[in-house]
Amino acid sequence: MEIPSLSAFQNQDFPSASLYVIATPIGNLGDITLRALHILSLVDGIACEDKRHSLLLLKHYGIRKPMVAIHEHNEIEAAKKLMDHLQAGERWAYLSDAGTPGVSDPGARLVAEVQINGYQTIPIPGPSALTAMLSIAGEVMIASRGQFQFLGFLPTPKNDFEEALRLMIESPIPTIFYESPHRLAKTLIRFSELLDNGRRLSIGRELSKKFESLFLLRADEIPGWLENPNHLKGEFVFILEGNNRKTITENHEPWHLAQLLSKQLSSKDLSIVLQSMYGLQKNEAYDLALAAKKGGG
Repeated sequence: MEIPSLSAFQNQDFPSASLYVIATPIGNLGDITLRALHILSLVDGIACEDKRHSLLLLKHYGIRKPMVAIHEHNEIEAAKKLMDHLQAGERWAYLSDAGTPGVSDPGARLVAEVQINGYQTIPIPGPSALTAMLSIAGEVMIASRGQFQFLGFLPTPKNDFEEALRLMIESPIPTIFYESPHRLAKTLIRFSELLDNGRRLSIGRELSKKFESLFLLRADEIPGWLENPNHLKGEFVFILEGNNRKTITENHEPWHLAQLLSKQLSSKDLSIVLQSMYGLQKNEAYDLALAAKKGGG
């Protein structure tokens, strides 16, 4: 396939001695951007997480370039070899298996190594399961005024896993996270045990692929959803609705924290902490900070 030559590309520089970090489709090959295809046809070589996986994309678009594998097990060592190519003034691209490199995928260490050695890293935006799910979050994102936290894949050690769940459950803003199919049932059962029944969980399964499906469940609906074995196959991304402000305030956590920090922080700094921790409005947080400083309440 011939890569389109668009006038938009003619007005942009493509620096040499640079690493182009390129987002690739998370399922549907048609989601690759025209700019990404242009750059893949331009670079001198392509580093990737898995050559077999990236070749499927490159062959589909008729792109043939020298390739090297750079993954989580050899990222630093392979990055040093890549420096020789950049030092020679070459342009190289980096692809993870799917989505945006560095977002719960290899790539961050490579980018850091390139930057430390004084070479440019240039992002080429595109597909991401994170942003795809956010774009259809609707009411959940309206309630949080566009704020969210992203935890990536949940940790494996039990104590760390439970701490991650606590973080999500207490957070006043939505939490986006990934989970692997083999741990999916265990994780969701734990949510059903810990969450208030009305708390909602959005599930994106196989986004952009043939069997893409989306679900919005209340906590008490999770066990029934898990009974369908087809629900447990594929790749997943989740959004847990934020804890509403009323519930948090009823637990008196903001007031207790304000009292504890009132002697160490100014009213302004204390209000900023309260806004960040509990999602309070600016005026609410400042009034609470003033009350704590005065010893009222």
